[in-house]
Amino acid sequence: MSDETPTSILQAAAWLRDADGLLITAGAGMGVDSGLPDFRGPEGFWRAYPALRHHGFSFEEMANPAGFTRHPRLAWGFYGHRLALYRATQPHDGFRLLHRWAARMAHGAFVFTSNVDGQFQRAGFAPERVAECHGSIHAMQCIEPCTGDIWAADGFDPVVDETRCELVNALPMCPRCGRIARPNILMFGDWNWLDTHAARQERRLAAWLQGVERLVVVEMGAGRALPTVRRFSERHGPRVIRINPREHGIAPGVGVGIAGGAKETLLRLDQLM
Repeated sequence: MSDETPTSILQAAAWLRDADGLLITAGAGMGVDSGLPDFRGPEGFWRAYPALRHHGFSFEEMANPAGFTRHPRLAWGFYGHRLALYRATQPHDGFRLLHRWAARMAHGAFVFTSNVDGQFQRAGFAPERVAECHGSIHAMQCIEPCTGDIWAADGFDPVVDETRCELVNALPMCPRCGRIARPNILMFGDWNWLDTHAARQERRLAAWLQGVERLVVVEMGAGRALPTVRRFSERHGPRVIRINPREHGIAPGVGVGIAGGAKETLLRLDQLM
């Protein structure tokens, strides 16, 4: 389960018992225990989307706004499949444990995540207590964009031919200009992402942090490749609990590292608490 000494686990449990506010920070590894792919390396991406190996597209090429102009049905095949997958996925038990721990704290919890899947909201965390630094697949914007509007993707039900990774039904369109709509997600090489919603979320998070006196940070599944979440966690030390199967290292005085997956480690901590 873990190659760490019991000291790290015991210290983490003590911090959690003492805290009056829980900052949850999460990267792609958080969803693995729910059955979601994390696209680790090109082989991981192509295992999830074998049709894109045939096309020769990498994750970086698919997660790029240019794709919606060059090959829109393929781009929406990829994102449409992900949207349907995230809607159908049940969050693992670790989400429930975090929710329960936060309920015992005076200031509850706030989530900061690079994940676009909406799993924390699906697990019962209040939307106004979640900050999605890379946006959300459950929201859309114009490809241009012709307007600063961001709208819910609720009315779009993608039908995807998985053998070709192509959208079969009608492409979603901007209601204002009629151009193609895209997910309100920060992509690679993305100068047109509308960050107004994400910025509003982060302002709420900053205000919440000001009221917390004994903060504990639980970071899960955030790797070094895109270190946004790791750096955010470290800025809010010294009581950071970093949970990661391979990249759990953390500087002394910032927190403790625990080698393990999110769900198994949260269950272990819960037993100690």
